[in-house]
Amino acid sequence: QKAGQLFSGLLAMNVVFLGSAFVSSMIFNHVAITLADVWILLSILKVMCLCWIVYYVLGTSRQPHAVLHRDSHAGPIWIRGSVMLFGCFSILLNVFHIGYSSILIQCKSRVEIVFPSIEILFICTQAFFLWHHSKDCIQVQHNITRCGLMLTIATNLLLWLLAVTNDTIHMEIDCKQKTARLEETQIIALLFFLRIWRKKKGNETTSCTCPNTTICKVFQKGYILLYPFNTEYCLVCSSVLYVMWKNVGRRISHHHVPHVKPKFKLQGVVFGPLLGTAAVIIGICVFMMYQIQATGSAPNRQVFVMYYSYYIVLLPLMSVGAVIGTVIHALEKRELDTLKNPTRSLDVILLMGAALGQIGMSYFSIVAIVATDPRDLLNSLILSYSVLLIFQNITQNVFIIDGLHRQPFVAAPEASHTGHAGQRAAASELPGEEETTPSSKQEHTQTAPGKEEEIKVEQNHEANDQRRVSMLELGQEIRKVSLSYIHSYSHLSWKRRALREISFFLVLCNIILWVMPTFGAHPVFENGLEKSFYGYSTWFAIVNFGLPLAVFYRMHSVGGLLEVYVTA
Repeated sequence: QKAGQLFSGLLAMNVVFLGSAFVSSMIFNHVAITLADVWILLSILKVMCLCWIVYYVLGTSRQPHAVLHRDSHAGPIWIRGSVMLFGCFSILLNVFHIGYSSILIQCKSRVEIVFPSIEILFICTQAFFLWHHSKDCIQVQHNITRCGLMLTIATNLLLWLLAVTNDTIHMEIDCKQKTARLEETQIIALLFFLRIWRKKKGNETTSCTCPNTTICKVFQKGYILLYPFNTEYCLVCSSVLYVMWKNVGRRISHHHVPHVKPKFKLQGVVFGPLLGTAAVIIGICVFMMYQIQATGSAPNRQVFVMYYSYYIVLLPLMSVGAVIGTVIHALEKRELDTLKNPTRSLDVILLMGAALGQIGMSYFSIVAIVATDPRDLLNSLILSYSVLLIFQNITQNVFIIDGLHRQPFVAAPEASHTGHAGQRAAASELPGEEETTPSSKQEHTQTAPGKEEEIKVEQNHEANDQRRVSMLELGQEIRKVSLSYIHSYSHLSWKRRALREISFFLVLCNIILWVMPTFGAHPVFENGLEKSFYGYSTWFAIVNFGLPLAVFYRMHSVGGLLEVYVTA
């Protein structure tokens, strides 16, 4: 087992190094290595991965005694749902890419149509494979399965690396265009990077521009809008594939299998969804105002003040919630789950590793602000934002990791019986609704034929009676659901109630904090403070490293917080 893991790990390492060398050469030596060359390499890797996935699904997994055990912790529904959701958006992204390249086929390479076509096939096959086989603990062909999984992981990581570098070059060109009028050196640098971009796109000429047609603009805008989902898809798939790699040859004993599998139920939460929804709505308003004002030729200083003020209000609330949740975990009598769990181990590693991106950028910002002018309003807001962000990441990690290592709460049978009894009592309190409808039917059948005017009046009365009955039934259903919800909420202990409220609130907060940087809100690069202190290239390299990790951290935190919510 150790030899097989070592060999497959070395295979993945060599593939990642080879692909990284191609991507780096494309950026720094654009004459020798073009984007088309990188696409050809990745297409070969994807075809190899497709061949192995088909072999696994049709051959390996169908052998006798191939899958004797399945890891109940691996591939939870929200992780597989994320794979399907991001996969659908990635497919749509490649469709836009194909449409855009087809319109400009006279100045585009054929590779720009072939590569996204292979990408669509790869995404569909991989999503199907992970949906059905993410829990497998395969017991046959260990070495072939390990190598296939590691090759697929390496391919996804290279696709993520290429997506990040392409996204950063887009961002760099955009920011250069905004500030090119300030200094002549920046104009020279802008022309240099534009030349790199044209070389990367296959030696395009300046005439290769999108014509003024609606369909071309739709493809162009759709590609830019859906671009972040592709990076998230690659990282989520890599994490699921790594858990499968750890589970190759694993035998799970009976005490590893939970007797009662917790399910997601929206019960026992009131204040968490309310506060979280308010944070999401306000965040969307702030994000829209930021996008409108900060993306112009002359960004307004007030929009940065508004953006950082929102964070300064939200981050302390999240930190306080995480600290309270950690204290409640310490007061609980639930035992720690000390059994071997590759999924949980990977979650902890990814949480700690991804948080380093945001923490690293925050420390660089703190040094730049303290060394310049910390008493300025905007600088003081950025300083407070950086300090609070570090504290929030640390407290949230402690809360999630502590919650992941707790045994799931198993409700007593009496509690479930009382819950059903409460629902029956709530139903019995409601007035009968069957008595009204038959009476109205009886009246209808007993109506004697008379004049047309009397019949019309009676029909109007019947219609009004039916409306009143339907409104009464609707009110009764709402009351029944409300009584059942209040009954289930009151039967939870205050510790479980608080943990669910905090977890749900943090889930919604992390979602909005993922949305804002994912779709273009990058004040760390656009406010100009750190960029002027460290220099354009240095600060751009720091943001290039930290921002993708920060985005992935928010998305991965949502999965961990949902796990804490369910086990509470």
